[in-house]
Amino acid sequence: MLPAGLAATAVVSASSANLGPGFDSLGLALSLCDEIVVETTESGLEVIVEGEGADQVPLTRDHLVVRGVERGLHAAGVGAAGLVVRCRNAIPHSRGLGSSAAAVVGGLAAANGLVAQTDSPPLTETQLIQLSSEFEGHPDNAAAAVLGGAVVSWVDCTGERPVYSAVPLRLHPDIRLFCAVPEDRSLTAETRVLLPGRVSHEDARFNVSRAALLVVALTERPDLLMAATEDMLHQRQRGPAMPASAEYLRLMRRHSVAATLSGAGPSLIALTTEPELPAEVVQYGAAKGFTIIAMTAGEGVRWSPGVKVLG
Repeated sequence: MLPAGLAATAVVSASSANLGPGFDSLGLALSLCDEIVVETTESGLEVIVEGEGADQVPLTRDHLVVRGVERGLHAAGVGAAGLVVRCRNAIPHSRGLGSSAAAVVGGLAAANGLVAQTDSPPLTETQLIQLSSEFEGHPDNAAAAVLGGAVVSWVDCTGERPVYSAVPLRLHPDIRLFCAVPEDRSLTAETRVLLPGRVSHEDARFNVSRAALLVVALTERPDLLMAATEDMLHQRQRGPAMPASAEYLRLMRRHSVAATLSGAGPSLIALTTEPELPAEVVQYGAAKGFTIIAMTAGEGVRWSPGVKVLG
C-alpha cells in the first residue's frame, strides 16, 4: 500500500482518430492538453475538476481519470488507501478529440508517477497502450495520447485477450493542423451504431488503398493528402447525426482542404501545407458556430513525481 503524502503529475494530449480512411487504426496527438495531479491520502476519494466537462463528469470512482489511476496502480502491484485527483481539462468533451482516451492515459501516467516513488517499476509505453486501449476496445486515440505525434495502431485477437500495439510515424514538417470544434456534442457510441455491420468489397478495397496512401502522405508526400484522406466506411454514414459538420466537411474539401471528421465527430481536423485555411472556409465555420484552432502535433504523455504543473 502506498503511503499517504505522495504526489504525481501527468500531462496528456488530445487526439484525432481515423483521419479519414484509417478507421480505428490511425491517430494523431494534438497540442491541446489536460493536466492531472494525484495525491495519496489516508482514506477516501476526492475528485476536483476544472475547465472542460467540469459540470458533467462524475466526481466518483466512475471518473475515467480515477479508473485509470486505480488500474495503473493495480497493474504495478500497489494500491492507495485514499486519493485526491485534480484535473484541469482543456480538451473539449464529446467532440471527437480523444477526451476519454486522454483521461485514461493521464490516469495511468499519474499512477506511474506515484509508482516511481516506490521499489516497483513504472509501466512501460507498451503497457500504457495495452491498458488504456482495453477501456475502449481500440487503440487509435489511446496510442496517440501515449506516444504523441502520428501513430499506426492495431489489435491482435488470436490469443486469450486482445493485444493492442502501435508504432509512431514521423509527421512531415510541412503539415499544419487546424481543428474546427462545434458547440454541438456527440458520443462515439451513438454514432457508431449508424455504421453498417457489413461493407462491400469495393468499399473495403478503397479504404485499404487510401489508408496505405495516408501513411505516405503523412510522412513523405503531403501533396497527396487530399486523395489520402478520402473514406467510404464511416464519415458519410455518420453525416445524418451531425449535419452541420458533414456540410462543413464537404465545403472544406471543395476548397481543396484535406479535412476529415475527427474520430467520431463532430469536430473536424484539417491537414494542410498552407499557413492558413482559405478565407471562405474560416468565414463559413464562424457563421456556423465552429471554433477553429491552429494546432501542432501533440507530445506523448508526460508524467513525473510531485506537483509539477497544477497549483
